[in-house]
Amino acid sequence: MVLGDVMRGSDERSGSLFSYVDLDARVGRAHPLRAIREIANAALLDLSADFATLYPRRLGRPSIPPERLLRAMLLQAFYGIRSERQLMERMEFDLLFRWFVGLGIDDAAWDHSSFTKNRDRLLAGEIAGKFLRAVLAQPRVRRLVSSDHFSVDGTLIEAWASLKSFRKTDGGDNDPDRPGRNAERGFHKEKRSNETHRSTTDPEARLYKKGDGQPAKLCYIGHALMENRHGLAVDGGVTQASGTAEREAALAMLDRRSARGRVTLGADKAYDVRQFIGDLRARQVTPHVAIDGHVRKSGKPRATAIDRRTTRHRSYDVSQRCRKRIEEVFGWIKSSAGLAKVKLRGRAKVDAAFTLALAAYNLIRLPKLLAAPA
Repeated sequence: MVLGDVMRGSDERSGSLFSYVDLDARVGRAHPLRAIREIANAALLDLSADFATLYPRRLGRPSIPPERLLRAMLLQAFYGIRSERQLMERMEFDLLFRWFVGLGIDDAAWDHSSFTKNRDRLLAGEIAGKFLRAVLAQPRVRRLVSSDHFSVDGTLIEAWASLKSFRKTDGGDNDPDRPGRNAERGFHKEKRSNETHRSTTDPEARLYKKGDGQPAKLCYIGHALMENRHGLAVDGGVTQASGTAEREAALAMLDRRSARGRVTLGADKAYDVRQFIGDLRARQVTPHVAIDGHVRKSGKPRATAIDRRTTRHRSYDVSQRCRKRIEEVFGWIKSSAGLAKVKLRGRAKVDAAFTLALAAYNLIRLPKLLAAPA
């Protein structure tokens, strides 16, 4: 045998009777999920009282632990897993997933229908919003969050419903006489609006378009409030789609802030409305809103509600640059977390999934932020 030669390994499976696998040893010390799991576990510990309220002591079969449910849902957002069935399949063979969730090597993965039922019960208790706040309340994380400068925006979340399901509430649709639930729809010369029509699949979804030249879709609007220092989402939620929903949600998120005092709020030109600017000033919020100066059909430029009191300060220009980072939040939620077209029905469920995705976005960014020098 020549020195340095290596014997070919066998492809035969050994089939050992006993095997011991240390899941923690299989996950690298520098793996980002280690830091994420540590922060998530600390936040889950703070929610122990809320879990006790949702799961009172009584006789019966024990359910899936809520902490494991939430960790599994975070993995679904991190890796863009499309369905609960695929998530459970991944949980069956992926050691990293088992380690993060807290399943042992010999524990069986849950049935996807049981997982879905327990998940819906958990999120019905507004746990997603509480988890987002608990993550931000961790001492190491809190020092990263600005308490003075924020940005706000909204994005369309397409509903899990077809336009064919958007039917007249009085039942007078002009449909061809053809069988099948997926038969052709007669939209010719039919005026459709949210006042006269509803989706039979998701009645809470609304027909809406973001701007001129864009198609109208059955959708919701997701809202996020971002702090400007590191671009972390500090609040969010989902509302029915309407022309005033973004401004109403922005005021609601500002009102939920525990701290008081003068702050700045960056926003795009859709928020340049006199009533909204007045509401901000009444709340001691400086409106760093982009000026909507488009020219009307009459040829006159639109009157803006933002004046030199605001625009003359350098901080206004800084806010205008920072506010665009909120698109990174929405971009990750839609592309990576898979919420461009949500696979849930009903505003409450969509709101919970969107808010949990905001928490997931923060968690994937925190390892690098916490490792950076102060």
